[in-house]
Amino acid sequence: MLDIRLFRDNPKIIDNSLKDRHAEKEVLATVEEIKKIDEKWRKIKFDEEQLRSERNKLNNEIINAKKAKKDSVAKDAIEKSQKVSAKIKEITTETENLEAKIKELMLNLPNIPDKSVPKGKNENDNPEIRKHGKPEKTGKDVLDHHDLGVKSGLIDFECGVKLAGHRFTVLKGPVARLERALINFMLETHTKKGYLEILPPFMVNTKTITGTGQLPKFADQQYKIEGEDLWLVPTAEVPLTNIFADKIIELSELPIKLTAYTPCFRKEAGEYGRDIKGLIRQHQFDKVELVKFSHPKDSFRELEGMTNDAEEILKLLKIPYRVIELCTGDIGFAAAKTYDMEAWIPSQDKYREISSCSNCTDFQARRANIKFRNENGETEFAHTLNGSGLAVGRTLIAVLENYQEDKKTVVVPDVLKKYLGTDVMEF
Repeated sequence: MLDIRLFRDNPKIIDNSLKDRHAEKEVLATVEEIKKIDEKWRKIKFDEEQLRSERNKLNNEIINAKKAKKDSVAKDAIEKSQKVSAKIKEITTETENLEAKIKELMLNLPNIPDKSVPKGKNENDNPEIRKHGKPEKTGKDVLDHHDLGVKSGLIDFECGVKLAGHRFTVLKGPVARLERALINFMLETHTKKGYLEILPPFMVNTKTITGTGQLPKFADQQYKIEGEDLWLVPTAEVPLTNIFADKIIELSELPIKLTAYTPCFRKEAGEYGRDIKGLIRQHQFDKVELVKFSHPKDSFRELEGMTNDAEEILKLLKIPYRVIELCTGDIGFAAAKTYDMEAWIPSQDKYREISSCSNCTDFQARRANIKFRNENGETEFAHTLNGSGLAVGRTLIAVLENYQEDKKTVVVPDVLKKYLGTDVMEF
């Protein structure tokens, strides 16, 4: 959530941010509505302060009149004070209603991109930062993971549809073990880097999912439990970040680094027709998440570190990848700066997103009320960061295709052999 002081002291920052993000008309209209309501709030607040000052004077009159035993003067002042108090009560109710309306509207406004973020309209304007590894296989060399899975029966799309519906899949035997091996490998690698492993709930309440920015704007992407205040987690970022909601973190504890495996649930609304075939876009998928809480002065350095930690998984797996920086028109709702990692997918002859690492600055911390005690002993909002470390299903695809031989055998990456107990997988 944005700081209301920006609307008062430097509204141009907000206006320029939304322009750079190519914000929709509805969002621009929301900003104007907030400005009008806040102007009204400030005027009423001024009136309230004047009335409180008047009441203080009357209270002093009452005290002095009673000391001087001027009962009629005291009585008159008491009556006036009661009327002023009634007006203050009315104004307080009105200001509280206006504050609630402002907060409701603010929940729909995106974060402000950092000044270092490249300007652009969409994914076509995202600059490549670096590449690692050289792709050795292309579409002519491999069966795509869908056909490999169907041929062997180890990736059962039909059974997923029968059990749940479209975009659900059943993994079997060695492929199921490969998925589990990747999860264990990622968690072990990250915990060695100082991340604390967490096993959070896979369902959260409305307050929690609002704190990280999925609600109210992206309600159509979420799965709600009917009749209960529970939502299936779209990412472990949601429960991990909110562990510190309404808390004050001591300076000595920063940075805090957490990691967790969870299944993730997303409706993929608006994605009709995209990646219909295979595991690329599912309603349920596994992910290992990274979350950090940082001092504001350190958060962009922590973003670089988190990105390197996610990259390390791909390096150890020896999967070719590239890192891109998202431009202002493509950056996520809660993010101030984002790097995406894209792994080489041979069957598609292109790189596909496998991780997204973001610095959300104080945007989520304001929504979830996450503070830390600074060097002066004062409290201020922490900066929160999150990233995939990695999306497990897409990593599985990258392994099945980049390590595929003769369109029927998959060589097990060295770092996974201890989990699988074999050197090759036969399909």
